[in-house]
Amino acid sequence: MRLAARPVGEVRPEDWEHRSVPVEQPGPGQFAGRTLVISLDPAMRGWLDDRPSYLPPVGLGEVMRAGSVVEVTASNHPDYRPGDHVVGTFGVQEYVVSDGKGAMKADTSLAPPSTYLGALGMPGMTAYFGLLDVGALEDGETVVVSGAAGAVGSLVGQIAKAKGCRVVGIAGGPEKCALLTGELGFDAAIDYRAEDVRKALRREVPDGIDVYFDNVGGDILDAALTRLAMHARVVICGAISQYNNSTPVQGPSHYLTLLVRRARMEGFVVFDYAERYAEAARAIMSWIQDGRIKVKEHVVKGTVDDFPDTLQMLFRGENIGKLVLELT
Repeated sequence: MRLAARPVGEVRPEDWEHRSVPVEQPGPGQFAGRTLVISLDPAMRGWLDDRPSYLPPVGLGEVMRAGSVVEVTASNHPDYRPGDHVVGTFGVQEYVVSDGKGAMKADTSLAPPSTYLGALGMPGMTAYFGLLDVGALEDGETVVVSGAAGAVGSLVGQIAKAKGCRVVGIAGGPEKCALLTGELGFDAAIDYRAEDVRKALRREVPDGIDVYFDNVGGDILDAALTRLAMHARVVICGAISQYNNSTPVQGPSHYLTLLVRRARMEGFVVFDYAERYAEAARAIMSWIQDGRIKVKEHVVKGTVDDFPDTLQMLFRGENIGKLVLELT
């Protein structure tokens, strides 16, 4: 799947082109693989815009950037052999040829391929380092997370619970809120579609928020800023409510609360922690094994032709947990 045009606002079907080309054979130091699952992430929307960011934009005519897990089918690479499962940024395509740069083996005896794109992949790394390093979480604090039923948010809340914290999740719809307080063990959930978030925060966090982990931006970020405790930390992970804007991004109007509460607001990019991914993966795997983290995945089965509509599920709020496209 290649990018055919720069989208303005919401991504349209005509912004994509599905091109068929002959399957390549691996050259010296390369391996070939068949794609099993493809990751879909809100950050993909930003990669389509031609503007400065932490990664260069996807070029017109280029294969869409995406994390995926492939099964090696042929190899001239010393580290990979047929049958191995490999996770990397291989793009939205059925078959890949790679030199292995930036890739790593996925042990599917420990977890299914999709989990290496979720809890053991970028969302897990993002939740771990964003909450514990950027958010400087301390045991027993009060944590609020927006986009709480998504890939990152659901893990943030569970990691905070594993640290003995009170956790409040903000999500859209009764099904997602019931998941948070039921299966995932959040202390409370706020349905932003059904109630006033600012009033609900006054009810659920009367003593204020120590760490607010933001995946949404916009009005919900603004509401959270009004409830900060002294020396609170606001972690800016994403702003999915703003990604399809064709107008300027809506910034927070209550930012002076940071001054009054001696708080800080900090953004981060998970790639800055690449040297410590193994640390995070070990911790998350241990929490999965002892039941403190429950992996939530939303698997869509289809072909690369289903990528455009599956991507839009993120912005329609239809996914629960990590969204992946499993190629059939």
